[in-house]
Amino acid sequence: MNPESPNLPAHHSVVLLIDDQRIICEAVKRMLLTEPDIEFHYTCDPGQALALARQLCPTLILQDLVMPDTDGLDLVRAFRADADTAQVPLIVLSSKEEAVVKAEAFRAGANDYLVKLPDRIELIARIRYHCKAYIALLERNEAFAALEKSQKTLATELAEAAAYVRSLLPPPLERPGLATAWEFLPSSSLGGDAFGYFDIDAEHFAVFLLDVCGHGVGSALLSVSAMNGLMGQSLGAVDFREPAAVLAALNGLFPMEKHNNLYFTLWYGVAHRPSRTLRYASAGHPPAVLLGGAEPELLRCRAMPIGTLAEARFATSAAKLPQPARLYLFSDGLYEIDAPDGAAVEFEDFVRVLAEPESQPGRKIAEVVAAMRAWQGRADFDDDVSLLEVRIA
Repeated sequence: MNPESPNLPAHHSVVLLIDDQRIICEAVKRMLLTEPDIEFHYTCDPGQALALARQLCPTLILQDLVMPDTDGLDLVRAFRADADTAQVPLIVLSSKEEAVVKAEAFRAGANDYLVKLPDRIELIARIRYHCKAYIALLERNEAFAALEKSQKTLATELAEAAAYVRSLLPPPLERPGLATAWEFLPSSSLGGDAFGYFDIDAEHFAVFLLDVCGHGVGSALLSVSAMNGLMGQSLGAVDFREPAAVLAALNGLFPMEKHNNLYFTLWYGVAHRPSRTLRYASAGHPPAVLLGGAEPELLRCRAMPIGTLAEARFATSAAKLPQPARLYLFSDGLYEIDAPDGAAVEFEDFVRVLAEPESQPGRKIAEVVAAMRAWQGRADFDDDVSLLEVRIA
């Protein structure tokens, strides 16, 4: 094993010599006897050289240039043409100290050239130099391969986590006087978006959207835990008609120090349909946008995100629902984007996109997402994107 990368194999110097003269092979062998970290092999049959190299996986090939019945340059080319030996360093050994011969050897694919027999000190130095460089190349390639495998595994896990989160999101509603629609686009690294809506009783309808800090499976799991607590109305003795009380209960249940320093923002609102009153509270989340009146209304309550401060206090605000009304909740991944020229999109620009009349009935969510994609000049967002629409007739 590689001590610096314990999950990768270790490598050592393996030298293969091809020379038809056994006396040369024995001489090189003796030169390397005192070098225990260098494993030495040789063959006097150039016809077996390629097969032997595939078997031994050398980190350096020493090859004679002039051998009977074999053109040394052709053998160099054969090593370079074979996938198993194409990148193995190759030193040509030749009895000729001629520039033309050297040039031909390098053109054929040799990495170095020595006139035999070289001095022992020089030979060992060149062996170590080329072996070290090739072993570094092998380790780099293996590290990249391991990283790619790990990234593929992580991508698969994130995709599965995203599919799990999506499976828990409530289906769109279509009731007399009430309808919902939404889009959930997890980023490649998966953030912590989650949202939902539910009937508290016959008159009260709750809606929320939360965004956990960070990315990855941990953020997704925390978002699922908080979402389940809200959807199941299982936060203890809490009146879910009281937004501030709901946020306070969540803040007590999810302190960041007990959840791997993760926290989340949240917007939670309760619509009382008979009075057309929307009561809401927010914890560090972007304001919801209420449409239907003369101008878009931003529903904002300032408070710390859930889990960041045990003593945090939350307040409930109220708004009158126009008739008809459209309420939009969203995560900041939808509008915190940059145009192709690097200019940041302003929140006010995003609100104007929300306020534009839809081109086709029932397509508002898709049109907003398409507009933001066009604004940034690409389809993928850097962060999770969640957009939830509630229509109240």
